[in-house]
Amino acid sequence: MESICSDLEAQYQEFEDLVSRLDEKKWRLETPFFHWTIFDQVAHIAFFDHESLLAIEDLSRFKERAKGVMEVILADGSWSAYTNPLLGPKEPAALLALWRDIRNRLIQRLSKMSPKDRLPWYGPDMSALSFATARLMETWAHSQDVFDALRVKRVNCARLCHVAHIGVTTFGWSFISKKLKIPDIKLRVELTGPAGEKWEWGDPHAMNQVWGSMEEFCMVVTQRRNVADTGLNWIGENVGEWLAMAQAFAGGPQKPPAPGVRKTDYGK
Repeated sequence: MESICSDLEAQYQEFEDLVSRLDEKKWRLETPFFHWTIFDQVAHIAFFDHESLLAIEDLSRFKERAKGVMEVILADGSWSAYTNPLLGPKEPAALLALWRDIRNRLIQRLSKMSPKDRLPWYGPDMSALSFATARLMETWAHSQDVFDALRVKRVNCARLCHVAHIGVTTFGWSFISKKLKIPDIKLRVELTGPAGEKWEWGDPHAMNQVWGSMEEFCMVVTQRRNVADTGLNWIGENVGEWLAMAQAFAGGPQKPPAPGVRKTDYGK
């Protein structure tokens, strides 16, 4: 837990460093993610960090609030219109101050848990280790929206492996969320990390394979890029089907952006 919490803290800090110096006008800039503003993106992470704390500290209150959240998610309604008022702050400085407090408390609580402790969430319960990893994945994905909106090229590091790991392990969930049968196949994923390191998952002799950039794979499984806009390689019909709709996050079924929609020119 110490390692994942350290990486989660660093992921939070990267996001705060990106937005903390923005002026009010840029905080209201729309991102490529469903026209959410940068303010909405930070508020989204802060809100679900707050709900994460409730899942640990006040289970009955978490479950009560989760009903309303799930109704919005399943109805494909405006998340920010529902969750932002529940969170409270309307100005960037107040939002950052609240989020900093919430996330610090969350990391403190998670760091004291056993990796196998169970926590409720929007769907099946999760182990504390998976829970912390999911918070890192969501923070990485939503901050990618802000990097894209600002046309800033992100410099990833080794903790990206946590996002890739969730992407691989949610192979089945990507089909379940769309009410499709999970293909009965063995899967092999081989990715090259930000520093050129190699990461591998699955049976090395599997006939169904994915290989290529870890960054591009993470963008695909978090639906920040269409697989057609990446250099990922794969073998296997079911693998192509998966990559075209991969969903590493919980909630209702979501479609990735169409080809070309999220291609971003970061300039020089």
